[in-house]
Amino acid sequence: MNYNNGARHEGEQPPRPDNTHAQIASKLRALYLSVQEEAIPDRFLDLLEKLDAVERRSLPDVAE
Repeated sequence: MNYNNGARHEGEQPPRPDNTHAQIASKLRALYLSVQEEAIPDRFLDLLEKLDAVERRSLPDVAE
């Protein structure tokens, strides 16, 4: 499985085949970056909106 989607910085060399920790770090970094770019599901956004509404109702009125 190849998660490498350009996660290395410019000029950075790929990890050497004998450096297992660097390979794992590189793949985890690439996976993290790919997950960051995924869209947030609509169901999750709806839930966040509902939670915000409940929170706004529970806060006392504050004059600005």
